[in-house]
Amino acid sequence: MQIDLQQKILKNPLLLSYLRENSYWYKYLNRGEENFQAFERMMKERYKVRMQDKMENISQGLQMIRTLMDVLR
Repeated sequence: MQIDLQQKILKNPLLLSYLRENSYWYKYLNRGEENFQAFERMMKERYKVRMQDKMENISQGLQMIRTLMDVLR
């Protein structure tokens, strides 16, 4: 694996954790840096740190507050 790619992974604890949990990614990352984007996308999907997931969490929070406000009325 290239040094710069190793440094990116070591700087981000989520990437490092995902790589340790899914060790088959070592093979793909050793083949080339072009696989890093797919690796990062899968990590974000797994740990729900995509923008879609954040918006969904906000929406759920607002829905919970709305329900609580309806109950208190």
